[in-house]
Amino acid sequence: MPLAIRRVLLIVNPASRTGARRLRKSEAAFRDMGVHCDTRTTKSPGHGAELALELGSGYDAVFTLGGDGTAIEVIGALANGGPPVGVLPGGTGNVVARTLGTPLSSGSAVRALLGGSEARIDLGRLATGQRFAIGMGVGLDAAMIAGAPAPLKRRLGFFAYVLSATGAVFRMKSFRVRLTVDGATLEMEAAAVLIANFGAVLDDLITFGDGIRRDDGFLDACIYSPRNLRDAARILWMMSRKRFQPDRCVTYVKGRQFRVETFPPRAGQADGELLGDSPFEVSVEPLAGRVLVPKR
Repeated sequence: MPLAIRRVLLIVNPASRTGARRLRKSEAAFRDMGVHCDTRTTKSPGHGAELALELGSGYDAVFTLGGDGTAIEVIGALANGGPPVGVLPGGTGNVVARTLGTPLSSGSAVRALLGGSEARIDLGRLATGQRFAIGMGVGLDAAMIAGAPAPLKRRLGFFAYVLSATGAVFRMKSFRVRLTVDGATLEMEAAAVLIANFGAVLDDLITFGDGIRRDDGFLDACIYSPRNLRDAARILWMMSRKRFQPDRCVTYVKGRQFRVETFPPRAGQADGELLGDSPFEVSVEPLAGRVLVPKR
């Protein structure tokens, strides 16, 4: 059934790598589709959420044009009752847009989302109140985010993350993790711990494991424990080929309430935004997010 979207609010982050230059094309695409678009620009971190809460209820949908941080701000602000959110690519990684299958061209993204459908997704929630859609992690993924500073991202775009990830793997640092899931605790050595909501990212290029769904009311803890580069290569091969079998270096635990403790404390990330140091407490909000997705 076609979406009935006639009026949209477009929240733009001018500080994102490509958001400003994509704005004109996005607004033109809305006009071509006969959709009225009001544009608002964020002025500081958190302003996107404020705009969404203040103005969003007056529109059929709210679109974001900026990085993943802006997208997650707005999706989180409108959780549990707001209008659906369309995520346009305009940042460095565009992980949320890519994961939802949105084209990376501004005009194509607008047309695909307006001609697509609405999906309800679970959201993760940290004890601080911050929400995430894709996942939060400690270890290699947080090191990758930290190793791609803003000047490098402006120069190299997504390739900045590729370089940073490569360096993080070669500098692989293990740590002791104590993970409590719905009251049950396990401890082990790990190089990365991911509390995943989506089973795959980047147009399904990387899959975290079998049975991880964005709408099942659960999150999935994925603990990766490579002992050397050979182990790491085997895990990456499984994730890229989507061929999972029991492996001594990979542990999965599904649940609703999580506590992640690491020894020593380690920095974390949620949907590409750096957090402080562990411990972290995470819970799931079933089907709290409303997002627009292209037709498959």
